[in-house]
Amino acid sequence: MTTFLIVLIGIVSALLILAILIQNPKGGGIDSTFGGQGANQLFGVARSTDFIEKLTWGLIAALFILCIITAMTVGGAVDTTTTPVGQ
Repeated sequence: MTTFLIVLIGIVSALLILAILIQNPKGGGIDSTFGGQGANQLFGVARSTDFIEKLTWGLIAALFILCIITAMTVGGAVDTTTTPVGQ
């Protein structure tokens, strides 16, 4: 279960990196370095900006939730096989 969650965190992180990199730093759609002119003409600047912004926020929320769930599953495992030092 933990391995699956860690793999999901890695995939979401990679998608978040890509979503951030394709954004135009000054606003106004997708950066032309990643073929943004075609996407801006297809969707329009406002629509492509809205889509990328919503995608970015969705990936941020997914990453946050996955990290919390992973911390709860890993933090819940307690090692009961050790004995106290004084006994």
